[in-house]
Amino acid sequence: MVRVTEYAAIAASRLIGRGDEKAADAAAVEAMRDALNKLPFDGTVVIGEGERDEAPMLYIGEKVGTMQGSGPKIDIALDPLEGTTITAKAGANALAVLAIAEEGGLLNAPDVYMDKLAIGPGYAPGLVSLNRTPTENIRALAAAKGVEPHEIIACVLDRPRHEALIRELRGLGVGIQLIPDGDVAGVINVTDPDSTVDIYMGSGGAPEGVLAAAALRCVGGQIEGRLLFRNDDERARARRWGITDLDRIYQLEDLAKGDCIFAATGVTDGSLLEGVRRKRGGRITTESIVMRASTGTVRRVKSNRAGDPPKAG
Repeated sequence: MVRVTEYAAIAASRLIGRGDEKAADAAAVEAMRDALNKLPFDGTVVIGEGERDEAPMLYIGEKVGTMQGSGPKIDIALDPLEGTTITAKAGANALAVLAIAEEGGLLNAPDVYMDKLAIGPGYAPGLVSLNRTPTENIRALAAAKGVEPHEIIACVLDRPRHEALIRELRGLGVGIQLIPDGDVAGVINVTDPDSTVDIYMGSGGAPEGVLAAAALRCVGGQIEGRLLFRNDDERARARRWGITDLDRIYQLEDLAKGDCIFAATGVTDGSLLEGVRRKRGGRITTESIVMRASTGTVRRVKSNRAGDPPKAG
């Protein structure tokens, strides 16, 4: 899994700062697909680049791996380049991300928005909830930590749709870490004891919510998600994937269950991982993280390779 995210990150790194989001994403997608198709399993993409007519590669439902029909059946959630705008502008926290689970272990979420709420491990179940207001959640978290609300730091995507949320949080004196993109890293940061972030709040992509949940299954923490629909087309898309309760609040194990494995490789430098570095003599270094739910293991992997990985075929 780490090799798959490494290949995608290295491919995307050629486009860092070049201002071309689509080219960076396409390079990562192609490299990740090539790497997945070298692995001995019967893999199905359950969260990918979109539906088949919209995405030529790594679309939802695409089969990957060398053992179709005979190998272990694996569900795959992926984002070959989480942070396309970040990469195009040479910003922080762009990642190549992948999660796998046994068949049926990952929510087959449509590519719509999801309202998310996440905190790290060590708190009573249900301490925060999407059924409560942001103010109620902040006060509950502060009380559990034994601090005042103004000592809490919240991570929020910097989007116009979050203006009311930001006003409410600042009215409590809460510190806000506004991020331009990359909410998978934003959610994972709440689990890191060395991070200053206490809570993730706001809406982002539903696929990213499932990927973040897979990571939390490995390291602990709480997350809730509720799908947000802007029009009838998005509601119809959800029903096509078997989602009938459009107002449901998904808990951690509704999003990711069983023995999940989460892997990510840094494309650009960020709070979670270092980015790809190209050095003299053509050598390339990467930093990755890989986690497993059944063991609670978290490994950091640094690689140093001679040049770009070979393409399939």
